[in-house]
Amino acid sequence: MSLFRVDPQHPFHGPHQGLPHAEHGASLSRAKAAMVMIHGRGAGPQSMFPLADEFAQPDFHYRAPRAHNHTWYPHSFLTPKTQNKPGISSGIQEIYNVLDDIAAGGIPRKKVLLLGFSQGACLASEFAARHPQKLGGVVALSGGLIGPTIDELNYTGSMEQTPVFLGCSNVDPHIPKERVDKTEEIFHKLGATVTKRIYEGMGHTVNEDEIKTVRGIMAHVLNS
Repeated sequence: MSLFRVDPQHPFHGPHQGLPHAEHGASLSRAKAAMVMIHGRGAGPQSMFPLADEFAQPDFHYRAPRAHNHTWYPHSFLTPKTQNKPGISSGIQEIYNVLDDIAAGGIPRKKVLLLGFSQGACLASEFAARHPQKLGGVVALSGGLIGPTIDELNYTGSMEQTPVFLGCSNVDPHIPKERVDKTEEIFHKLGATVTKRIYEGMGHTVNEDEIKTVRGIMAHVLNS
């Protein structure tokens, strides 16, 4: 089954289009770099900004899109993709729209990080793998590629050594370690520079090591 990819000439319209984004940090006009933050199931865009504060990077503009009814797609990310339509396609389109808007504001994609947590990490991973390109970085915190199985033939192109960070617990109740491993494999295939860390006994959360790692990627983007 072919995967949905954004067609700039024929944008997808679904449940997540037209909802207001939330902004945080430096204004787009003043910022030197940006981060797109994708929230998890049951949350909202504002839930990502305490994490942004932890990164302590004042030159970053943060933008968080909003999922309709607080959910990007209704079922587990391991169920067949057809059961999670149109949410996945609509979410992927919305990430594209935010990246496009930030680029129009003067920050190129190579200066933009894409970060998601939980369901948001799954959506961010899927967007990045379906649209390989040079970004400032891709961060999936407790997430991975979407679907009951992953067919590597569906993912082609080059991420041009984009830094990718995958962080997850070895006992996460929602994200099997095997899916994080497979996600790492696909990103390697796409030419990303991948760092994966599996944390023993951690819950479905974000830890200090992950925050420090992302902060380092952000600092590199500012200095590149």
